[in-house]
Amino acid sequence: MSRARRIRPVGKPDEAEMLRILRAPHITEKATLISEHNQVTFKVAIDATKPGIAAAVEHLFKVKVKAVNTIRMDGKVKRFKGIIGRRNDWKKAMVTLEDGHSIDVTTGIPAR
Repeated sequence: MSRARRIRPVGKPDEAEMLRILRAPHITEKATLISEHNQVTFKVAIDATKPGIAAAVEHLFKVKVKAVNTIRMDGKVKRFKGIIGRRNDWKKAMVTLEDGHSIDVTTGIPAR
């Protein structure tokens, strides 16, 4: 049985694609600790690539990205009133910024 693969566009994504890639900032205690090392954590689309994430962050926040690390998070199995359910899988990206650049994730995406 073969699995169909989604064809990703090559090159820089357009602005609508960038907004689809970056879902939300991921604000946790660990994300706050790594912000001291010039890193920001985002929830991203499950099919997002490292170059796409870097391009989206650079374009939307007007900063220079040094590196992008990603991890796929499996959804948890949870129970509600005895019925077993499963949360969705998601992807997390830790973006390292160049020295001198920073992002304040509490303010949102800057207006154009």
